[in-house]
Amino acid sequence: MTSPKLFEPLTIDSLTLPNRIVIAPMCQYSAVDGCMTDWHLMHLGQLAVSGAGLLTIEATAVQPEGRISYADVGLWDDTTEAAMARTLDAVRKWSDMPIAIQLAHAGRKASTDLPWFGGKQIPAEQPNGWQTFAPSAVPYLPDEQPPIAVDRTAMQAVCEAFAESARRAVRIGIDAIQIHAAHGYLLHQFLSPLSNQRQDEYGGALENRMRFPLEVFDAVRNAVPADYPISIRVSGTDWVANGWDLEQTITFSQALEQRGCGAIHVSSGGLHSTQQIPVGPGYQVPLARAVKQAVSIPVVAVGLITDFDHAEAIVGTGDADLVALARGLLYNPRWPWHAAAHLGASVKVPNQYLRSQPRQFPNLFDR
Repeated sequence: MTSPKLFEPLTIDSLTLPNRIVIAPMCQYSAVDGCMTDWHLMHLGQLAVSGAGLLTIEATAVQPEGRISYADVGLWDDTTEAAMARTLDAVRKWSDMPIAIQLAHAGRKASTDLPWFGGKQIPAEQPNGWQTFAPSAVPYLPDEQPPIAVDRTAMQAVCEAFAESARRAVRIGIDAIQIHAAHGYLLHQFLSPLSNQRQDEYGGALENRMRFPLEVFDAVRNAVPADYPISIRVSGTDWVANGWDLEQTITFSQALEQRGCGAIHVSSGGLHSTQQIPVGPGYQVPLARAVKQAVSIPVVAVGLITDFDHAEAIVGTGDADLVALARGLLYNPRWPWHAAAHLGASVKVPNQYLRSQPRQFPNLFDR
């Protein structure tokens, strides 16, 4: 019996992952003024003993106005850095799982209420709201307060904020950085012609729409050591006619590879309210497959991947190099254990949990 591909190690620049299972970033909406709280310690702590190959911290704002909501995590000053460092120090006391962080700016999709309160945009003049900005003064929803069309001074400040957050991430020992250019947030807003209607060198042709996201990538790349792994999350398509699509994603991915990107995480959608997404198990895998065929760096597939054999098939057939799970791991934080048992592999677990090894899987736990 051959060993499952899902549990083979993979090296991205200076970082070697013990298996191909990635915990995708998941916003918790539980920070205070950008600072992680005890909730994050519980949340990240349980996932750090899941047996996955990589744990990714939720979308982390590089500026206060870049938060999706007032309760989002940030990494923009010494206070938010110290809060994150405390959380990570506690997690790492008991787990050596590699930890990445997703650096993000929400652009026009910022200033929202919490999902369990409806998640609608909060106007700038109301408590917990602020004025958003975007490539163009086009709101996400027609009844929302329009964003301000960002000028070059503010764009440069965003670039510098991404770079500074990257330096802070390295300083507190985070193992890798993912830049968020998907799901309709600021960098995706620059990429898509549906949200970018600029008439300057940052709008119009694909080369122009890619310019600012690539500038942000370069700023992060130059802020960290040469062999430090930087990945990017992209939406492979807007799922809207005349929007961002797979062909443009491939061109963008190739440009990123040339600049030293370590991996590409392929998601989709999130930019336009009229999107029509064919949701189903693995519905985004074809997008990842197409990107993988066009680049030589590792590619991550994500989206309703919950079946063990399906996950193994994705990496085993070469559709992607890694699979990412998010909500599935909230529902079942031991998914990697169960996948290893099903596929005949092993996972590393804390010594405190060794006695939980089922008798029918005597080789499940590494020692």
